Amino acid sequence: MAEPLTFRIREIALHERPVKLRMPFRFGVVTLTESPQAFARARIELPDGRSAWGAAAELMAPKWFDKNLALTNEDNFEQLRAVTRMARGAYLADASAATAFGQFARHHEAHREAASQQGFNPLLAAYGPALVDRAVLDALCRALGVSFYEAMRANLPGLAFPGFDFDSFLAGLRPAGSIHARHTVGLVDAITASDQTERVGDGLPETLEEVVAAYGHRYFKLKVGGKVEADLARLQAIASVLDRSPQPYFASLDGNEQYESADGVLELVRRIRATPRLQRLWQSILFIEQPIARKLALDVDLRQADLGRPVIIDESDGELDSFVRARARGYSGVSSKTCKGFYKSVLNAARCDAWNHEEDSNHYFLSAEDLTTQAGLAVQQDLALVNLLGITHVERNGHHYVNGMAALPTAEQQAFLLAHPDLYEDSHGAVRLRIREGRIALGSLAQPGFASAVLPDFAGVPAL
Repeated sequence: MAEPLTFRIREIALHERPVKLRMPFRFGVVTLTESPQAFARARIELPDGRSAWGAAAELMAPKWFDKNLALTNEDNFEQLRAVTRMARGAYLADASAATAFGQFARHHEAHREAASQQGFNPLLAAYGPALVDRAVLDALCRALGVSFYEAMRANLPGLAFPGFDFDSFLAGLRPAGSIHARHTVGLVDAITASDQTERVGDGLPETLEEVVAAYGHRYFKLKVGGKVEADLARLQAIASVLDRSPQPYFASLDGNEQYESADGVLELVRRIRATPRLQRLWQSILFIEQPIARKLALDVDLRQADLGRPVIIDESDGELDSFVRARARGYSGVSSKTCKGFYKSVLNAARCDAWNHEEDSNHYFLSAEDLTTQAGLAVQQDLALVNLLGITHVERNGHHYVNGMAALPTAEQQAFLLAHPDLYEDSHGAVRLRIREGRIALGSLAQPGFASAVLPDFAGVPAL
């Protein structure tokens, strides 16, 4: 193993860009039509005087980090700006050298406590450091001329956590050349053309039927709204499209915190299993995602509930030890999302590895959940992370709800396309994610830096 490098963080700059959706997306309690995207840039300095900039990006999704209905979307955006500025202040306040992971570790508790004093929950608090940590690691990779995969497998960030041999765990990871894109069917998404009252008409797929025909997806994420009769009707409409495939398809069922107890989830499962038209769809379900509201989820014991599928936490994953507590309540998995912190994802992957060895099973797992990642840094860094961790399919919808890089300068679009020709394509007037037979090619992510050979054009991009 290479010796982890210590360095100083000299500058952190924050920016944001507006993102407009080409069609609305509804998840939980919000229907999203536009949202800012946050960027962090960090400049580090190595002991030998070398310096490099790195960057990261993340959508500022409302009503996910904090679902308080009394708050407007703009209130949520301001919360995310606040925790990101707090993280910048914390990381710059200590100018002493540390490893990349050390920079995160020494600020984690103090930042969480400071955010709590402002009324910000742990999931929300983590957003700021998650963005800064990726920018810092990108800078380190660029300074050393190594890829994210090389840096992580050699543990150059210096990950260390009691009870884990991270050097051995990381060295054993084997990134793949491609990954399945799991298409999310939102609560207001049209299933067929007959469901639409009006069309976007930009030539891109709009309905589930069109998406399957255009991209060849075999993995799906199906959102339910907590009202059994409506959910059953919608799932049957979805099944009528997916069941046409002569090949097997696979799906996750996203409960979106719509239930107060395991009994409510169990009722939905029983009704699905009792509906003849949903038999193939039920057999396709791989896991159920966060069905119980976060304030109750880790108090509910699922070990006696016969749900027939493993259950994971997502919104309840606010603390570094949330997965440990969830395991004790009968949960089998946890989501990986760069907005929650990529160090947390790596730690949870190591936990799965250790627990499965202890029990001689494959019971514990990570899922890859993040539909808001936009073309460019955000989608590339998330794809590289989940690919490093051996996850074979990833929720991916930023390319569906947003018109690729259409809002970006042409030169920036072409720079990303030239550097990552396997990942992107130029079609319908913009550079966008390239999906063939339901898969995304990842080979070009193995370049110096955190999964990107180029950086956005920050000239003229407003400060956050």
